[in-house]
Amino acid sequence: MAAHNDIGNWGERKASAFLEEKGFEIIEKNYRHRHAEIDLIVRKDKMLTFVEVKTRTGNAFGMPEEFVNVTKARLIMAAAEHYIYDKDWRFDIRFDIVSILILPTGKTDIRHVEDAFWK
Repeated sequence: MAAHNDIGNWGERKASAFLEEKGFEIIEKNYRHRHAEIDLIVRKDKMLTFVEVKTRTGNAFGMPEEFVNVTKARLIMAAAEHYIYDKDWRFDIRFDIVSILILPTGKTDIRHVEDAFWK
């Protein structure tokens, strides 16, 4: 497996633990529909949140959350629409990004960007 895949998988595990600490329940990991993948689907109360996780080892080209472009957001929203219909979800939804920056010291800077696709 390529190093970037290892970092991505590590980031998704880190994001899962981070969200669980914030009271979210992990419902799905790596949910796929057609050409789209949703890294995490989490739930807290009556809010279903579709989460894109971005992990980077440096910020020379920007912060991790800046790498979610319009095309990626549209693919995630299309997959989410399928999931909502399939599960007959009738409550609130949200699209978030968990940004993980691995610092040169080895520590991590984790940011939770709520309603990321609407700002």
